[in-house]
Amino acid sequence: MNLYFQDESRFGLMTHLGKCLTAKGVKPIVNYQHKFKTTYLYGSYSPINGDSFVWEIDGVDTTIFEAYLKHFSVYKPKEYKIVVIDNAGFHSTKNIEIPDNIFLLRIPPYAPELNPCEQVWQYIKNRYKNKRFEDMKSLKTWLHDMVIKMDENLIKSITSNTHYNEAINPTLII
Repeated sequence: MNLYFQDESRFGLMTHLGKCLTAKGVKPIVNYQHKFKTTYLYGSYSPINGDSFVWEIDGVDTTIFEAYLKHFSVYKPKEYKIVVIDNAGFHSTKNIEIPDNIFLLRIPPYAPELNPCEQVWQYIKNRYKNKRFEDMKSLKTWLHDMVIKMDENLIKSITSNTHYNEAINPTLII
């Protein structure tokens, strides 16, 4: 059994400007482009053992979410996954088939601070700022390389939340 936090994030070709270091009095120069092509990362991250499952796809809707859950269930198929999700409209579970080894648990609406997956997206987007990608292939390659570099220890350090860790610590159960 494992606890995962799931979320999606959009990445695109439009340059996102951010702070950077330069010499005093030197204005930074960023190669900017204004393109609206995007892709999405769906991710499930475990603060317990740093495990992750990330899927890149060009959209968000209920059908894609259902397909994501099916693929996630095949990843470590003997593991029972408690997946914490937000209240996005396409997370509607009324007409989708949820795999037997996945249990979905919703956080309250408008509470992104309860989803440590948001910190993972922030970590990636901090490294994504001021970058210019020529095409979607180079963006997807960069995202793939970034996700691959994130090992279990890094994921645990980003998603660690004492409230969750104490709640699931078996030594605290009376």
